[in-house]
Amino acid sequence: MSRPPLPPFTAETAAQKARLAEDAWNSRDPDRVSLAYTEDSVWRNRAEFVSGRGEIVGFLTRKWARELDYRLIKEVWTWNDNRIAVRFAYEWRDDSGHWFRSYGNENWEFDEAGLMRRRVASINDLPIAENERKYHWPLGRRPDDHPGLSQLGL
Repeated sequence: MSRPPLPPFTAETAAQKARLAEDAWNSRDPDRVSLAYTEDSVWRNRAEFVSGRGEIVGFLTRKWARELDYRLIKEVWTWNDNRIAVRFAYEWRDDSGHWFRSYGNENWEFDEAGLMRRRVASINDLPIAENERKYHWPLGRRPDDHPGLSQLGL
């Protein structure tokens, strides 16, 4: 199985890879998202360690059951050969209606087929008032004309 664009990455292909990841995560479909990772992919997400697609699906299922109305934007920080570093921010609410913006960085490492074999994420959550939200598109893929992180001042 191959997931273009493939390494080695350029500025253009790293940006394409980040947007494809953003689109997949905004689908909130754990099975779809898991297909971008190797069978034995290893993650660190905050203080949680995940290994393999089955655990990825379980992790994402739990995540999106708790993080409601999830909307994400990713932006490439840097890239080199088979690695990409992104920064991101996503907005979500909990089941009691409290809104959050979660900020973070991810380091990604890909195999030759363009599947991610390692993902290391550091994330911080900021409570926000509903009127402070910046992401208002309908759930799903961020529209092409919606500003990115830099344009939003995030």
